[in-house]
Amino acid sequence: MNAALATLKERGFFKQCTDEDMLNKKLDEGPLRIYVGVDPTGPSMHIGHMVPLFAMHHLQNAGHLPIILVGGGTARIGDPSGKSDMRKMQTVDEIKANAEKLKGQISRFISFEEGGAKLVDNADWLAPLNYIEFLRDIGRHFSVNRMLTFEAYKKRMENGLSFIEFNYQLLQSYDFLELFRREDCVLQIGGDDQWGNIVAGMELIRRVEGGEAMGLTFPLVTRSDGKKMGKTEKGAVFLDPGMTSVYDFYQYWRNVADADVEKFLLMYTFLPVEECKRLGALKDQAINEAKEILAYEQTKIIHGKEEADKAREAAKAAFSAGGGAQDKSGMPTADLAASELEAGINIMDLYVKSGLCSSKSEARRLVSQNGAAINGDKNNDVDAVIGAEAIVEEDGEKEVILKAGKKRFFRFVIK
Repeated sequence: MNAALATLKERGFFKQCTDEDMLNKKLDEGPLRIYVGVDPTGPSMHIGHMVPLFAMHHLQNAGHLPIILVGGGTARIGDPSGKSDMRKMQTVDEIKANAEKLKGQISRFISFEEGGAKLVDNADWLAPLNYIEFLRDIGRHFSVNRMLTFEAYKKRMENGLSFIEFNYQLLQSYDFLELFRREDCVLQIGGDDQWGNIVAGMELIRRVEGGEAMGLTFPLVTRSDGKKMGKTEKGAVFLDPGMTSVYDFYQYWRNVADADVEKFLLMYTFLPVEECKRLGALKDQAINEAKEILAYEQTKIIHGKEEADKAREAAKAAFSAGGGAQDKSGMPTADLAASELEAGINIMDLYVKSGLCSSKSEARRLVSQNGAAINGDKNNDVDAVIGAEAIVEEDGEKEVILKAGKKRFFRFVIK
């Protein structure tokens, strides 16, 4: 088996392949141009988006040539795959701004240095399309009956599928055709919810150009409890530190279930396979070492070594008694006026102000169930008023550290 394909299988990046024998042969023959699409409907990717990019990293390491397609054109209508509702429409300017932000995040996985990956935007060929000509030249190759057999459309039919979304498969298939023509691209990769779109693109290439193309999909990653990867009580875990702090990002990985450690090390880090399996096999307290390594490696990839070091030290400081003299700079932090504490703040209001709780009712549950601690001291009194006596001084800086549950922290610096 081709070494690159073996790596993908060993690390968990293999769900369906249109022709595994052909893919094995083509990978052996020389550098393949391979494309993956990235959706710029938001200003940041979240960790659920990263699987195809990690897979592409391994393919690039094996000498193949990535094409990263930022869907500036298709984002104008939205992909129904994996969605239960129609996505909110965005302006062209919003989509362009999002695409610029995503390019920086993608460079954490993929090298764009000379001779490396290419980044393209499908708006270049989709925006100028003449609709009548597109229907005549491309639309005639698609069977509505067949499209409705794909899972993405079947799911949406239950809640209503707009005609604009129904066009999405035609446009993504046209992307594959254009990249086949422009870049000699013969392989598209993506999450398994993209299977129908990938197969449709391959068939379009065969019908229009008489060419051969291939598709490879990866499992849609879920946690061992069955929940969607990257979702928390506070929402998605984003790569943008302005949307998910580096500390919270680190803590997400530090707190994964024991059963997920090996899988996540294999898929979400660049550590050798043998090391991932060794760490994943650790038991009881020792598995925490593996979780710390997972959190550190993933944070280092996305945010860089300096930020990963800060987050790791902040986590150690938060979990140590009183924090000691360790670095807490990576802990989510905000300023708080001393006058506010001197006047007194209800404990529930303080937790909402910190962002550890999204509402007063959530804060009430946290406090009443004994999940709140201030400077390490638990407090289950929902009527408690936190005053100036809560201020502690460390290294010449005044602070109050809140804890929610076992693993979430917030630091107020008192000014």
